[in-house]
Amino acid sequence: MNIQIFGTNKCFDTKKAQRYFKERGVKFQYVDMKEKGLSKGEFSSVKQAVGGLDALINKNCKDKDTLALIEYIAEEDKEQKILENQQLLLTPIVRNGKLATVGYKPEIWKNWE
Repeated sequence: MNIQIFGTNKCFDTKKAQRYFKERGVKFQYVDMKEKGLSKGEFSSVKQAVGGLDALINKNCKDKDTLALIEYIAEEDKEQKILENQQLLLTPIVRNGKLATVGYKPEIWKNWE
């Protein structure tokens, strides 16, 4: 099991995800999205695993202007715009190989162990 947690230090769900894996003795790699976000390949893999772009976007994010722009631009431009503005993504993004979740989902993670 190769767990990666993408999130921010201010996100409570990211902290809860880290605690979840620590309590179970599962090693994970934490990636702070303020310093280093998802690569294009990682983004595509996560998007496919969670069922599309809509599942990745945080509808309650603080950047309302970019969120509004994402809703109204052409479909083919959305992915690139989200990659450029990763503060729009719902965190934590937890990856285990080809499997991935967005948000705090211990009910899914327990099946990974």
